[in-house]
Amino acid sequence: QVQLVESGGGLVQAGGSLRLSCAAAGRTISSYLMGWFRQAPGKERESVCAISWSGSRSLYADSVKGRFTISRDNAKNTVYLQMNSLKPEDTAVYYCAASKASGIAAHAGWYDYWGQGTQVTVSS
Repeated sequence: QVQLVESGGGLVQAGGSLRLSCAAAGRTISSYLMGWFRQAPGKERESVCAISWSGSRSLYADSVKGRFTISRDNAKNTVYLQMNSLKPEDTAVYYCAASKASGIAAHAGWYDYWGQGTQVTVSS
């Protein structure tokens, strides 16, 4: 079992940046597909981005492409989400997730382990 703990959320003004971290415990994440999801008030949980186990492939939702960057450091058992040029519509609870599936995928059903979430609030 993998335990995931997100951190780095907070309140930031529009145009600002945040870096989220997802620290894994229990097992190494080197063989896991990792992803970030978010859920805004009144909206469904959506995929933000994902990164393959090797870090060689990544994908992004159109809404964040060019602004967000996912990365992983398997040696530190940590996944990051660099969030730049934040917009008020980025406000959401952000969740880190791990999948045992091979390749790369954005569908939440592919993910086996989830963090508790960290709140990101972007003010106008």
